Amino acid sequence: MSTRNRPLSPHLDIYRLPLLAIMSITHRITGVGLVIGLFALTWWLCAAANGPEYFSFVQAVFGSFLGKLFLFGWTLALFFHLSHGIRHLLWDSGWGFEIPQAYLSAKVALVAAVALTVIAWIIGLA
Repeated sequence: MSTRNRPLSPHLDIYRLPLLAIMSITHRITGVGLVIGLFALTWWLCAAANGPEYFSFVQAVFGSFLGKLFLFGWTLALFFHLSHGIRHLLWDSGWGFEIPQAYLSAKVALVAAVALTVIAWIIGLA
């Protein structure tokens, strides 16, 4: 076998993923995160049905720093998945296939996800 002096494929540390690819990957990851959050919600509901002692324990878990961090991440995943899903609905209607529109809708979805998360937590903490 002779070796050829051909360039290698760019590795992930060299290649920069475009925003649209990052949005697609994040949409899938947040879908998995939402399922994990549903298991946490089920645990909370079962604790409420189990009695006040166990429910106060679960409330303390979710009220801790790590619990609030988990709930914040779950809320962000929920609103990101929602806003990106609305973006997909727009694509299904035939709008937004051009590259500038796709990038604009991606940025709008990101801003909407962050804004809705912050608004939900401000309202929830008030």
